[in-house]
Amino acid sequence: MEQKASILVIEDEEKIRLALVDFLDFHGFQITEAVDGLQAEQAVADGQFDLILLDLMLPKISGEQLCSKWRQEGLQTPIIMLTAKGQEHERIGGLNLGADDYVTKPFSLEELLARINAVLRRTDPARAVGQSFTFADLDVDVPALKVRREGEEIEVSKREAAIIQYFAANPNRVIDREELYKEVWNETMTELGTRTVDMHIAKLRSKIERDAADPQIIKTVRGAGYKYEA
Repeated sequence: MEQKASILVIEDEEKIRLALVDFLDFHGFQITEAVDGLQAEQAVADGQFDLILLDLMLPKISGEQLCSKWRQEGLQTPIIMLTAKGQEHERIGGLNLGADDYVTKPFSLEELLARINAVLRRTDPARAVGQSFTFADLDVDVPALKVRREGEEIEVSKREAAIIQYFAANPNRVIDREELYKEVWNETMTELGTRTVDMHIAKLRSKIERDAADPQIIKTVRGAGYKYEA
């Protein structure tokens, strides 16, 4: 049985918070609630979450302060900000603090669910595709570090398996080098990181593409990054 994703809902408006809790519980998430910044701070100190829904206008400690503090402390948990603020510079400000996405009130619960699932797929590819899955015409077994095509077994490295898993979890979407490096290497992109990504993609293509000179599984999008077309 798949483990429920745990979400911390931080919202001081009771009506909105209860609606979020009921909706997300119905869709199979495990929910913890916090009604102000202090409760939220304690909840994060006491437990681990797969995702945080963070209202910006909170009593005691603001959402901006919490997000900034958590990122400075190295918290990697994805954060979706909820706010009545809708101006572009405020959205950009929230993302610059380290939020993964930003939803402006009033919002559709179905849209929020789609954004939550999208963020979880990006940050935890295994949740989206599992440990064994089909990737183009390949059967992938991540724990065994094996890829199979028509009975032929291909060995891949742990990093290469993680790259495949990330592309499989994000089909039909252009993924730039910075995103791939951040999510697979868990590091901030550097100039050296750009070359590292390209070298790993080239080596992986030499293993899984029928013609590495004309890749059909992991395609290059010139000036933008790479794309897996499912």
